Amino acid sequence: MTILYLVKGNLYVNITNRCPCSCTFCIRNEAPGVYGSDSLWLEHEPSIDEIKSEFDRFDPESYGEIVFCGYGEPTERLDVVCEIGKYVKSKFGKTVRINTNGLCNLINQKPCEPMFEGAVDIVSVSLNAPDKDEYNRITRPKWDNSFEELLLFTKNVKPYVKKVVLTVVDVLKPDEIEQCRAIAEELGVDFRVRKLD
Repeated sequence: MTILYLVKGNLYVNITNRCPCSCTFCIRNEAPGVYGSDSLWLEHEPSIDEIKSEFDRFDPESYGEIVFCGYGEPTERLDVVCEIGKYVKSKFGKTVRINTNGLCNLINQKPCEPMFEGAVDIVSVSLNAPDKDEYNRITRPKWDNSFEELLLFTKNVKPYVKKVVLTVVDVLKPDEIEQCRAIAEELGVDFRVRKLD
């Protein structure tokens, strides 16, 4: 099964297939794998030792960032993210990024932001809509208060990491993208429009 895979010069870490959202545009609805991987559907969730063994098969120093992102929401296994993030930073000195839906606190039923300190450098949060109604329609989250919670997480994680980015996919209308950009500016975080592959 594919635990590590290459995307545009970065090494991605696939640790779970669980996710509390069912986004209408999610790539996993279209293909079993991306970027040359046959499948990102896991036979089982890899252990810490399995993940570390995978890093031994690669040369992390030849990649840009190490990114937690696969066919699931990485914070479903936040303890693993934190342990592997610290391992990667100490052993290879690499920048660690997580691509997340920002629902960490709902998933884990506790304030999780301090756990990112020392384990993750960049938190990239998928906003994907300018308001709650549109967010719920597009992402179809497990919890009705998900939109508010991701904004709160985005704001509260800032003191614990070097950089926070709110992102949207380019399927949104131009005015919706600008509304999302304004949300990012209000929260004091970076903003990026992702191309739908």
